Amino acid sequence: MLTGDLDRLLAAEISALRPPPPAITTAGTWEPAPPGNAPGTYATPIAFRLADGSLVGQQRIAMTLAAALRRADWVCGATVTGGYVTVTVTPDALAALAPRITAAGPACARSTALAGKAVPAPPAPDLAAAAGWAEARRRLAAFLTAQLAEVAGARIFPTELAEREVVLARGPGPATGPVAAAIEFAGAGAIRYALARLPPGAPAEVDPCRAAAHHIGVPAYAVRYAHAHAVSTLRQAAELGLSLGEAADFQPRLLAHPSEQALLDELSWLAERVAGAARRARPDVFPRYLERLAGAYFDCQEQRPAARPGLTAGGPELTARLWLAAATATTLRAGLDLLGVDVPDRL
Repeated sequence: MLTGDLDRLLAAEISALRPPPPAITTAGTWEPAPPGNAPGTYATPIAFRLADGSLVGQQRIAMTLAAALRRADWVCGATVTGGYVTVTVTPDALAALAPRITAAGPACARSTALAGKAVPAPPAPDLAAAAGWAEARRRLAAFLTAQLAEVAGARIFPTELAEREVVLARGPGPATGPVAAAIEFAGAGAIRYALARLPPGAPAEVDPCRAAAHHIGVPAYAVRYAHAHAVSTLRQAAELGLSLGEAADFQPRLLAHPSEQALLDELSWLAERVAGAARRARPDVFPRYLERLAGAYFDCQEQRPAARPGLTAGGPELTARLWLAAATATTLRAGLDLLGVDVPDRL
């Protein structure tokens, strides 16, 4: 969401610097700033594209864009380093994501980062019918790339090949093969997640025993458990008569603890991670983002838990933490839904 906000701040300046044809209206890509920067820091190489290789023009353009960013009261700093524009938003702007994400629901993953792009979309594969792991991974990766691209604003279209072929159609009787056996043993969600995160070049095989294990060291379980934990936190609060209240009453200053800001920083990257995975045709990087988000949530709950034994009363601080739990649950559900992985509220 915040990268979209930053794009909108820069839209007029970018359009003025590069009028059509061809038009450039957004920064396109936002990247993490080098380690050591405050949470809520984002960098863009847009000046390189606008300057067409001119080093002098690149620096001038980057400084113009940084000045435009500084005019926003929710930006606390914008600098230029090596042609990159690096911007840091205020802690309150970062904290305000909690109610914004919760209110947006599944739409929190959407952006216009790939608007104007056209991406071929193969049909959804029946993984259990795959002859082997390599075929299952290939088909799932192609399908997920199109899914992510559509959410990032691209237009998807069926390919001629996709229209002609019968996609992993099962014959009569139960599916056979290693993938079908793994799904039968570990469950479709666990196997699908494990396949989705396999990078190109890695062995195309999933260990069903590991995929089925219920401990935090298993990526699929960790992400689904983080979601279930956040939902459970909200459920416990509701049982005590505590609620989120109105978004207008949310106080962002109450989410200033480093662990809360770190979690909010991870939440802020959802739409950009969706777009980046689609842009590179690397859907395997998206589950890894969800894993980092789950880890940030667990770290935050250890230091600033929203629900704890003996809790009997609320208050503004607790309400702010509940908003953060709600935003985390919303983001993890949106991410797992994009992967086609079931999202239980209890584990």
